[in-house]
Amino acid sequence: MTQRIDNRIKRLGPSARAGTFTAFGLAAEAEPLSPGLYVVATPIGNLRDVSFRGLSVLAAADAILAEDTRVTKTLLAHYGITAPLVAYHEHSNDAVRERMIHRIREGQALALVSDAGTPLVSDPGYKLVQAAIEEGLPVTPIPGPSAVLTALVVSGLPTDRFFFEGFLPPKSAARRARLAEIGSIPGTLMLFEGPHRLPEMLADAAAVLGERQAVVARELTKMFETIRRGTLPELAETFAREGPPKGEIVVLIGEATKAMQAAEVDAVLDDKLEAALKNNSIKDAAALVAAELDIPKREVYARALALAKKDT
Repeated sequence: MTQRIDNRIKRLGPSARAGTFTAFGLAAEAEPLSPGLYVVATPIGNLRDVSFRGLSVLAAADAILAEDTRVTKTLLAHYGITAPLVAYHEHSNDAVRERMIHRIREGQALALVSDAGTPLVSDPGYKLVQAAIEEGLPVTPIPGPSAVLTALVVSGLPTDRFFFEGFLPPKSAARRARLAEIGSIPGTLMLFEGPHRLPEMLADAAAVLGERQAVVARELTKMFETIRRGTLPELAETFAREGPPKGEIVVLIGEATKAMQAAEVDAVLDDKLEAALKNNSIKDAAALVAAELDIPKREVYARALALAKKDT
């Protein structure tokens, strides 16, 4: 039976506390929280981007579960929040999660944050949220900053459809294979990348995806925020010349144009036909490739004839 949880109704636990925070030089009292897990988005750089609701939840929480307590302390100190911090990161095991779930069962309100931005987006926390849901405990989102959406809205690339991949594999061969897999997705591709791997990644993307428009967004909302736009080959050349940049990076890659898509299809068709023609007649090779690629036999046969003539 599905359990319905209405987070609009406050059921305050015995330990509910009304914390305080400071904003614009003024002290404010946070409303006590009902028991549950609160997934709180925090600034990706500029500390002023946090929401008042987010500050209120952090101030009133019985504990704040932080990816790196040293990073979160900076935010809390800036706003005068004294709620206790507990480390919760990608290496936290089942026993740690069970302790957190037990605290919520006992009536506590726990806030989950990442180092920056919205938790669970290439950050730990998914297993804890999943565990809370399985236990029928309330999970409340506190929306706010996201590096992914921040980069998207200033990219100049289409925003109607996009696909977030996160980090690509670190090795070139695996990275190129994954780029080939996601390259056919209809929409803007969105990636995270470490600064030291950016030049190599852009070179691989240019080799696999060609002349697509792309954006490298660096240090978003921070003092040295930089947005670089161009084609993948142009950006690859730029960062190969300049070397790895510093800071947090989001890479966006535009969808292939119809002309580019047609060229990619032609390239795949030629590769398949050339391989098939090594061991088959023109007619048989065309039939095999037409069936594999679901392309009309007449078109494939004509292309096979052209390739065969070129090789003679």
